Amino acid sequence: MEVVVPFSPTDPKTRLSGVLSAAERREFAGVMLEDVLDALSRTRGVPEPSVLSTVSLDRDLDVDVVVDDRALTPAVNDVLASSTEPVAVVMADLALATPTALRRLFASDADVVLAPGRRVGTNALVARHPEFRVDYHGASFVDHREAAAQVGATLSVVDSHRLATDVDEPGDLAEVLAHGAGAAADWLRDRGFALGERADGSVHAVRHDE
Repeated sequence: MEVVVPFSPTDPKTRLSGVLSAAERREFAGVMLEDVLDALSRTRGVPEPSVLSTVSLDRDLDVDVVVDDRALTPAVNDVLASSTEPVAVVMADLALATPTALRRLFASDADVVLAPGRRVGTNALVARHPEFRVDYHGASFVDHREAAAQVGATLSVVDSHRLATDVDEPGDLAEVLAHGAGAAADWLRDRGFALGERADGSVHAVRHDE
């Protein structure tokens, strides 16, 4: 199996710009990537992943980095088309991912295995069918489910809170603080973030210097 982790470090996580500076967003994205790679490295039976990056990286990740400056969909589809073995795609912002959660993704022997995100995206997948291709625009989970059906692929869906939580928006930071046990959670705490409660009882991430 070939395992790839797409990563775009140029201007990542723009929806976090209200709480993190551009430099902080780049650093935080890199820390989340390292958490995902660490979780994959500790998942029994999973081969070493490679990072599919839009640019060369200035950090040593101890894994192969493949540079492809195209958009996510064509870059991943090229991997699917050229690989002679099953391909797993795990997004770089799954800061809550653990070996236990990832084992559920890899345990299924279905032709296509999807781990949907909370906003109807696709946070991780395994493709064993040679004709399956991705389309990461919009509600990609729905699109990928339909794509699997169109090529006659068997389908399995992994319902996992940890794999469903991709960190894109300020509200997602509370999930990392509450459930994260890796470097991303430590990074947020080191920069003054903590859980807070609003007047309506909802929980969010607040920065101590605010």
